[in-house]
Amino acid sequence: MVRLSEKGKAALDSILTKAIDDGRVPGAGLVVGTADKEIYCGAAGLRSFQDSSAGKVDADSIFWICSQTKLITTIAILQLVERGLLDYDTPVAPIIPELANPIIIADPSSPSSTYAPAKMPILLRHLLNHTSGLYYTSHKRSPEDLAPANTRSPYEGDHSVTQFFRILRSGQGVFGEEYRREKVPEDGLPGVPLAYEPGTNFSYGWSSDILVFMVERLTGQKMEAYCKEHIFGPLEMETSFYLTPEKKAKLVQLTYRRRDGTLEKWADQIDIIEQDPAKLDVVLGGIGLYSTLSDYLKLLQHIISINAGTATQGILSAKSVSDLFTPTLPEHATAALYQFTKWENCQFGIGLCLATKDWSNGRRKKGSGFWYGWAGTNYFMDPATGIAVAYGTQVAPTCDPEVVKLWEELEATIYQGLEA
Repeated sequence: MVRLSEKGKAALDSILTKAIDDGRVPGAGLVVGTADKEIYCGAAGLRSFQDSSAGKVDADSIFWICSQTKLITTIAILQLVERGLLDYDTPVAPIIPELANPIIIADPSSPSSTYAPAKMPILLRHLLNHTSGLYYTSHKRSPEDLAPANTRSPYEGDHSVTQFFRILRSGQGVFGEEYRREKVPEDGLPGVPLAYEPGTNFSYGWSSDILVFMVERLTGQKMEAYCKEHIFGPLEMETSFYLTPEKKAKLVQLTYRRRDGTLEKWADQIDIIEQDPAKLDVVLGGIGLYSTLSDYLKLLQHIISINAGTATQGILSAKSVSDLFTPTLPEHATAALYQFTKWENCQFGIGLCLATKDWSNGRRKKGSGFWYGWAGTNYFMDPATGIAVAYGTQVAPTCDPEVVKLWEELEATIYQGLEA
């Protein structure tokens, strides 16, 4: 069993403090754990940029974890697979008829592409490894923006599944605005747009949101209630799709990075998801969760304990956890994964990006599973070493260079400080 040396802990504390003092990020937190123990919890900075009244980032601080939601959505659907309600080759359309007749966009990079009916059905496995063809749209108002269905404005106050699919079929972000107004019928495209035939490539998009709709229709429960009963409750997590007043009081606020590199207080520079729980009829399975870092670490620790065969009362079977860490993409599809992430030597399993070799500079090891969140959160699980890590800031636009550099520095320092 590995542990983190006192020298290693002090080094992590120093890096976090210096990053704040140097103005690289407004606030940040980091937690590290083995399968059965949290071995480091550190934080520095303020919950709101240049606002000491908001309090400091600490172990109780809440982060909007964005795409780290996808792992939890994956776990929920895998539980239903284990219950025999569906399997990896189950067609999605009988459960989600809104996906019955998708269309293939001939050239997703073109603002005026043609399209044709899809020939292949979307299967559950395609949603789980992002080979469904569903994709976050290419022709947004600005590269900074989230895709339209991930933002509050297009819903016009109707945050429902019906409106979600209406936005996808509207062609917003799929085509240029002038072409869309001229060519897309008032009632929308004839089907949900896909970037390619299902199962033939990798694209990052709406797959995890569809998984939530499947969970809700197969169980008759809202996703929040399902997760509380089957994931959050058993692991004693306070993670939630709903930003309640209690959670909002502890929320680390977004900070905006201007193009000149300076930070400024958040003032809705980018349209984001609806955060008022009273307005949400549908929750977004790809982006919608709020959590402390320590709560998210509990989930990661639990997964690596199942993987190691040491868990009691696991929320997933050993087989399902093994599937998380098993590469699934056809070889040619790894090029699309690299194009999206710019991470070398990666594959995708069931719901997890995977390292196919040790990462450079003394970082995560071959076989690690990981992903990140749009607003500056990251995690990884390294079964070979036996550790899990979660990191959080809240800086937009996504993939902020200082956020990424700090994450890489912290990760390398963790490994330097590990000892048997």
